[in-house]
Amino acid sequence: MKYFEDEVHNGNWDEVEKYLSGFTKVDDNRYSMKIFFEIRKQKYLEALDKHDRSKAVEILVKDLKVFATFNEELFKEITQLLTLENFRENEQLSKYGDTKSARAIMLVELKKLIEANPLFRDKLQFPNLKNSRLRTLINQSLNWQHQLCKNPRPNPDIKTLFVDHSCGQPNGARAPSPANNPLLGSLPKAGGFPPLGAHGPFQPTPAPVPTPLAGWMSNPTTVAHAAVSGGGAIGLGAPSIPAALKHPRTPPTNPSVDYPSGDSDHLAKRTRPMGISEEVNLPVNVLSATFPGHGHGQAFNAPDDLPKSVMRTLNQGSTPMSMDFHPVQQSLLLVGTNVGDIALWEVGSRERLVSRNFKVWDLSVCSMPFQAALVKDPGVSVNRVIWSPDGALFGVAYSRHIVQIYSYHGGDEVRQHLEIDAHVGGVNDLAFSHPNKQLCVITCGDDKTIKVWDAATGTKQYTFEGHEAPVYSVCPHYKENIQFIFSTALDGKIKAWLYDNLGSRVDYDAPGRWCTTMAYSADGTRLFSCGTSKDGESSIVEWNESEGAVKRTYQGFRKRSLGVVQFDTTKNRFLAAGDDFSIKFWDMDNVQLLTTVDADGGLPASPRIRFNKDGTLLAVSANENGIKILANGDGIRLLRTLENSLYDASRASEALAKPTINPISAAAAAAATSAALAERASSVVAIAGMNGDTRNLGDVKPRISEESNDKSKIWKLTEINEPTQCRSLKLPENVRATKISRLIYTNSGNAILALASNAIHLLWKWQRNDRNSSGKANATVQPQLWQPSSGILMTNDIGDGNPEDAVPCFALSKNDSYVMSASGGKISLFNMMTFKTMTTFMPPPPAATFLAFHPQDNNIIAIGMDDSSIQIYNVRVDEVKSKLKGHTKRITGLAFSHVLNVLVSSGADAQICVWNTDGWEKQKTRFLQLPSGRTPSAQSDTRVQFHQDQIQFLVVHETQLAIYEATKLEGLKQLIYASFLDATVCVFSASNLRLRCRINPSAYLPASVSSSNVQPLVIAAHPQEPNQFAVGLSDGGVHVFEPLESEGKWGVPPPIENGSASNVAATSVGPSSDQAQR
Repeated sequence: MKYFEDEVHNGNWDEVEKYLSGFTKVDDNRYSMKIFFEIRKQKYLEALDKHDRSKAVEILVKDLKVFATFNEELFKEITQLLTLENFRENEQLSKYGDTKSARAIMLVELKKLIEANPLFRDKLQFPNLKNSRLRTLINQSLNWQHQLCKNPRPNPDIKTLFVDHSCGQPNGARAPSPANNPLLGSLPKAGGFPPLGAHGPFQPTPAPVPTPLAGWMSNPTTVAHAAVSGGGAIGLGAPSIPAALKHPRTPPTNPSVDYPSGDSDHLAKRTRPMGISEEVNLPVNVLSATFPGHGHGQAFNAPDDLPKSVMRTLNQGSTPMSMDFHPVQQSLLLVGTNVGDIALWEVGSRERLVSRNFKVWDLSVCSMPFQAALVKDPGVSVNRVIWSPDGALFGVAYSRHIVQIYSYHGGDEVRQHLEIDAHVGGVNDLAFSHPNKQLCVITCGDDKTIKVWDAATGTKQYTFEGHEAPVYSVCPHYKENIQFIFSTALDGKIKAWLYDNLGSRVDYDAPGRWCTTMAYSADGTRLFSCGTSKDGESSIVEWNESEGAVKRTYQGFRKRSLGVVQFDTTKNRFLAAGDDFSIKFWDMDNVQLLTTVDADGGLPASPRIRFNKDGTLLAVSANENGIKILANGDGIRLLRTLENSLYDASRASEALAKPTINPISAAAAAAATSAALAERASSVVAIAGMNGDTRNLGDVKPRISEESNDKSKIWKLTEINEPTQCRSLKLPENVRATKISRLIYTNSGNAILALASNAIHLLWKWQRNDRNSSGKANATVQPQLWQPSSGILMTNDIGDGNPEDAVPCFALSKNDSYVMSASGGKISLFNMMTFKTMTTFMPPPPAATFLAFHPQDNNIIAIGMDDSSIQIYNVRVDEVKSKLKGHTKRITGLAFSHVLNVLVSSGADAQICVWNTDGWEKQKTRFLQLPSGRTPSAQSDTRVQFHQDQIQFLVVHETQLAIYEATKLEGLKQLIYASFLDATVCVFSASNLRLRCRINPSAYLPASVSSSNVQPLVIAAHPQEPNQFAVGLSDGGVHVFEPLESEGKWGVPPPIENGSASNVAATSVGPSSDQAQR
């Protein structure tokens, strides 16, 4: 800061901006923009003060005009200063003194802006260096040099630091310089130097260790020695590669510096002879490139093993831009298109399971530049779709600013997970990685940056800056305990980054110097890149990682490629690229073209291509919005197996007798006062076994097709009777709790809130830790029964009545900050962090019986009353805005839809009403169809709850469960959790509301507890995890349930009667909904 202050006081504006630019650019954030504006404004005013109009005009045009796009009026006002004889005539500048005082005043403002700017954090003080820092760096350098010696001596003789050290050979000859002998980079030798000034012999370090990135970290043509050019922190020869990369230390031979010793097992692997596939640095089969006919260990005819037969043609509806097969279910294909659509195809059945048009999930949290760009041009394309390594998530990178991450739960069950406003301009690529055992999303974009995000929360973890052009692709990788990312930019530069903030470790030119992508072979041992130049010249090369040099260049591309060529690798053996209206294949060890396939014609000039994990299927983009699926012999058998299993399942379903399902009758469900709408339970294409166990088709050999009609495959209800058949967790109890009256998950999904019949609230919070990295609620890790340090409880006012006789109700604000609650007395508003009562209002009579926050305004509350009215109340002004009348008995349910702008209400009169939230007029009304002989009683509950699509809603009555569409009040179908009088919990199928799984009380209640005495009174579904729910019991207990991890879902959907193949015995494809819903 001192240097910066001096330059400002002296008016050296060019040096001031140059110095600043090392830390920030004008458009990085609003603080940076203000800093540069103040400096340039001062420069402009000084030129005007000296009456140097030409200089002032130059500053205005070159320096200040950039701000006109952000504040045009201000720029006009600054321009008008040119017309004044003295700019102090402007009222706002009337107090401008002389130059010296003006600079001092501006500097005070600049310092405030710099201190507030997050980009300057930890950069305002010069770091403290240990006195021995230089000695440590020299010592590390010498150790590295000594490891590169061909004949390292146990006691090396240090002559000078001016040239690189090298031990003499035994016969007196000098060893070749490591900088000029690239092979030595692959075979570092043991050895080490004592600290400068130390004396006496020392022991060599253990066995040699290769350095996978060492060559990439240096550039011998510009720097004398590889070890220095990496910036000190990189490429230091040491027994532990990750330690050397992250925080270089000297070897254990140096007693003064802590240094990790190499793991002996790991080091032993590295002493194997050349040619072992695990050896990442040694060029395996180096000579094979010159022998086109060389053989491989596997005995097969390579071209016949490639997927070349066209087995499927899919019509996507818009041009495919990116495709990716599921890593486990290898016939599932994810597609992104040029109009922002995404689709999920089951290529075996040719069924499009999921189709989504582009939509910003929450525009309000997006940056203003993005919102403005969408208004100006709403067109958006998908640049990349990709699955996470386990297939539980997939990411979509768009041509405008954002990345969307979806979670996938099998079948057609896809849910919104994260939306990230990632880059200014397009997001050009996206990848998943696991640094520090935590799943992350890596993005790159037009703003020349690479960013790393937490895949669970969307929190930004790193921003990598250093490219001078838009970043085109990223390639994360893991090797020898090092996590790193390669990136390529449109200027042809390749850079490598570690997960730290120390900048790029590599600066190389990619062949073609324009659009380049990089990929490793499946086993991670070989690195390839494919690029196309602006002139249309395309190339695929293999890199020698130990040297950072091109190892071989593959031949056979069209002289002028039409478009950017995409490529892929498979089976650690083959490369493929879309070029010249065809797919071209190479053997990785042979630079000559292996074969070309035109896929029966109809391909674009540079088709997009993607192998599945096993290399049995290849997806290729085709003309007229098509996708062709090519297969080899194994792929053909896989597709036929899928076809046969669907066909056989269809035949089997016709022969099935209709299963006997107990209807929800008055006797069976007199106390079924609660049910929870959840996302339809996940289901994948699977084979059902005798015990209800399922296996993914990817794990089943093709010979199973003839077994499809086996009697053991006939569907049967999944009964859970034992604690070992599911995961259940009884939450820690509070002795004050009586029966649980109300239960809800927080919107964030990391806590459960309960209201007991004695008017006390209980809050269980799950902490983020090693056992629970997401911090979300689950049935494995015990949560904490949370209380603030003050020890107070959230306790409702109970008035003069008995709280046991009251109708308890509560509602959570959207951000989980407040809970509004009542237990027969006044309504209370509590702070969820401090448990303090913010306010109480509306003493009875009438008493509140149901509460709901307005989705757009937390100050507006809908209050259902026991006199059958609904009051729309504004908390801030303490005023009832409207009173709605339409029911004849007490209100038992309220639910808002912010999409339809309606409020749906239900009452003990078994009536449903739909109200417009603009004028609060009643739009529709409908009475439930009750069984003959049943009449609504004052005690009967009718609950309503919206699905997250905000159009469908669930209706729960003691006699029935139903789904309606708010605009029509017509019944629809959906999956439901419901609790019953006999303490069972049932899960109903989405297709026909028939039972698919029953959890009996013996699975969660101790043998000492009778189910006739303890029943579930309330049930709640997790907002993000569709297979997790919680029940509150009449004895005050709360249990959380999840299926076994091996199952992943609650039972198997029952077959349907019309012979459809979608929900049947041998093959079950579950239905889904877009969103999880409580």
